[in-house]
Amino acid sequence: MFVIVGMVIVIISVVTGYMASHGELIALWQPFEVLIICGSALGAFMVANPWHLQKRIFKLMPQAFLGSRHNERYYLGLMALMYTLFFRSRQEGFLAIEDHIEAPYESELFQSFPDLLRDHEMVEFITDNYRIFILTGLPAHEFEAIIDAEIEKIAEDLVAPGHAVNKVAEALPGFGIVAAVLGIVITMGSIGGAMELIGAHVAAALVGTFLGVFFAYGFVGPLASHLEGLGEHELKAYNAVKACLVSTVSGFSPGAAVETGRKLLPSEERPSFAELAEYVRAYR
Repeated sequence: MFVIVGMVIVIISVVTGYMASHGELIALWQPFEVLIICGSALGAFMVANPWHLQKRIFKLMPQAFLGSRHNERYYLGLMALMYTLFFRSRQEGFLAIEDHIEAPYESELFQSFPDLLRDHEMVEFITDNYRIFILTGLPAHEFEAIIDAEIEKIAEDLVAPGHAVNKVAEALPGFGIVAAVLGIVITMGSIGGAMELIGAHVAAALVGTFLGVFFAYGFVGPLASHLEGLGEHELKAYNAVKACLVSTVSGFSPGAAVETGRKLLPSEERPSFAELAEYVRAYR
């Protein structure tokens, strides 16, 4: 929501300042300049990035404008799931949770946390690493090394959307210059005509430069930074799960293992110890 508010403030500030200086708003209406700039930027974005990354970026856009899905409710469910897996493993043995790990989307345990179940990457991360824990019996330091290698790759994937959009922001001023140069070409073809017509063509060319810079620094660049922040925010959830798993392998009790992971969650959305304890009672 604050992203939308920020963009509106950018538009209002620029337009109000321009009109207060006796500028004509209609002079900024140059749809063909917008077509050149935005169309070129979109095409370059598609050339530069593989399809799977493009899909990921488009899927992230609702979170950029409406807020991250990784909120306190999500983290409560994540930590409660980890606690329940550890508790049942200790009380009933690993065979008691094998079916939940092998088929999480059919598992009544995983279905108790619908917000988490929609996060397919996180579900896969939990089940894959829990399966390694059950099957191999690796010591804690070797198990942690395996997860660290996976998290390093996940970190690269999570910040990739922000980096890709930032490249578009860097290119937009250049496409604005392209639009401006084409406008000057049109202007040169009008030499000898009415001064009003020549002036209109020059203004359109200058608006092309303005729009390229305006879109880059007013919208696309900040959006790229926001997407990168979403990726860094999501990575904290993976590190919290890693801490829970490594603590369990090290012999911590379910409560202590989950508490180790809880402390790594973002402080502004991290459930308190009491909130988490109350929440997990229903899933023992």
